[in-house]
Amino acid sequence: MTARHVVLPSPIGDLTVVATEAGISHLLMDAAKYRPADPEVFGPPAPLDEEPFASAAGQLEAYFAGELRDFDLPLAPHGDAFHQRVWSRLREIPYGETRTYGDLARALGDRNLAQAVGTANGRNPIAIVVPCHRVIGSDGSLVGYAGGLDRKRFLLALEEPAAGEAGRLF
Repeated sequence: MTARHVVLPSPIGDLTVVATEAGISHLLMDAAKYRPADPEVFGPPAPLDEEPFASAAGQLEAYFAGELRDFDLPLAPHGDAFHQRVWSRLREIPYGETRTYGDLARALGDRNLAQAVGTANGRNPIAIVVPCHRVIGSDGSLVGYAGGLDRKRFLLALEEPAAGEAGRLF
């Protein structure tokens, strides 16, 4: 499958969206800790009006404006079966809420998987849309984020519920 990419500006820095015929394989922050080194992963630049890039750009713009809570994009992240299970669980964390690594491990059926969940969370190739920023430490602290804790703090603050909405765990 041939990859193509676009680079989108955002309030947290440039975001690189990579897609193949199967869907979006990466959404990477400019300072992502696990940014692929192989330029083949990104492929050549694509026109911004081409799908799924146009939809990604529009939905990310709406998200950062506080107008979008749920993304509807074709996703095709690459990872082993365990990583896929963790990333699927991340997509189930509602906007404005957080979960701990332990919460996710228990949801996967084994509370002893918290460290493995943390590793899979850190390797999430589709930031923001697969909301790994919504995972916090067991004591409620902001721990580990491949995009940097300042970005994690920004994203969580962006998603804080408005007055009168249900509270969040963080």
